[in-house]
Amino acid sequence: MKQNPSDEMLASDERLRTVVARVLDRAAAKGASAAEAGANLDTGLSVNVRLGEVETIEYQRDRGLGVTVYFGNCKGSASSADLSEAAIVETVDKACSIASFTAADDCAGLADAELMADAVPELDLYHPWELTPDAAIEQAQRCEAAALDLDQRLNNSEGSSVATHANLHVYGNSHGFLGAYPSTSHSVSCAVLGQDENGMQRDYWYTSARDFAELRPVEEVGREAGERALARLGSRQVDTCRVPVVFPPELARGLVGHFVSAIRGASQYRRASFLLEAAGKRIFPAFISMTEYPHLQRAMGSAPFDGEGVATADRVLVDEGVLTGYVLSSYSARKLGLQTTGNAGGVHNLTVTGGDEDLRSVIAGIDKGLLLRELIGQGVNGVTGDYSRGAAGFWIENGEIQFPVHEITIAGNLLDMFQNIEVAGADLDCRGGIRCGSILVGEMTLAGQ
Repeated sequence: MKQNPSDEMLASDERLRTVVARVLDRAAAKGASAAEAGANLDTGLSVNVRLGEVETIEYQRDRGLGVTVYFGNCKGSASSADLSEAAIVETVDKACSIASFTAADDCAGLADAELMADAVPELDLYHPWELTPDAAIEQAQRCEAAALDLDQRLNNSEGSSVATHANLHVYGNSHGFLGAYPSTSHSVSCAVLGQDENGMQRDYWYTSARDFAELRPVEEVGREAGERALARLGSRQVDTCRVPVVFPPELARGLVGHFVSAIRGASQYRRASFLLEAAGKRIFPAFISMTEYPHLQRAMGSAPFDGEGVATADRVLVDEGVLTGYVLSSYSARKLGLQTTGNAGGVHNLTVTGGDEDLRSVIAGIDKGLLLRELIGQGVNGVTGDYSRGAAGFWIENGEIQFPVHEITIAGNLLDMFQNIEVAGADLDCRGGIRCGSILVGEMTLAGQ
């Protein structure tokens, strides 16, 4: 059910709009040729419980103001957590002072006026959860208990957490644009450890949503975490080989994230990408497409406008394997001689499509290979595309999981990996701004014993 903003949120909306308008007036009075400002109010509650005992209870109430001014092509920025009149004046004046020392940059400036969002669509992103600390503690305890009660081998815990956050974002600039929207995010997570004669293993699970009513039951989250930890007990190494590798949805999202990083405008104009000048080229097999849907109701990556006030809209980024363009802000677009794609701040519900299989059917089709469960380390080179990460998972033979494996490394090159994808499943993980299903990479090097 859609929630109407509370009286407090409405009052905050009016206050932040006034702050942003005051910033723009002050910048104009100081002689700035253009200015923009963003103000945010973040509130929240998070509780962490470990072995049934409360470890932390955190309340959050943060305010922030970011100001950018332009004097021609000279830019200055300043920020403040104080929204008083005196602080607003001081922040704008500091930004103006900074601009007087910066070199002119022909690409600096606001996004083009005609690209501003002329309306703010209702995306149903605001669902406040009136959660008391006692209720949050009780839910976290139930979540952890559901995991630890599964099996006596689950004898330790990294804890369970319950969190709720609300955000109000207001942005305005000297084009006359002033927009605002509230949003919420809620989550429950649990991480537990199991032990047997072969050693100790850890795993976790979580649920997150804009609307707390869409969270998975806390006991279900706990049981999933426990079952995942139990499944990893008895892990062993395997011999070095080259085999197909399955990325489940929660890890496949990261794989797609490497692709997004490579096609960001900054990576392109700095010439620091393995996909340099790749627009118009085939990056993935023809059965894979990727589309942004920024106006999905209640989705984690939805936004009515980007960080520069540019209207967001559906956009095909990969069409039957071919990259159609880049992920651009106004600055990176100008550096490349292009137009912003409304992605100042990131992608919006980038959805990967390519088939109707799920993880179970992907596994069933593998003669011999690896199902990933965890990736370790940051061994990804965005310039060359070289990919090498520690991993743990499950060995597959004849379409069935045989045993858990650990202390291995998987390696390849991202471009080769993208082009050798054999399955992009329909089992989408929708808990982030990238919505992706299971991905099967045809062959990677697995370094074991």
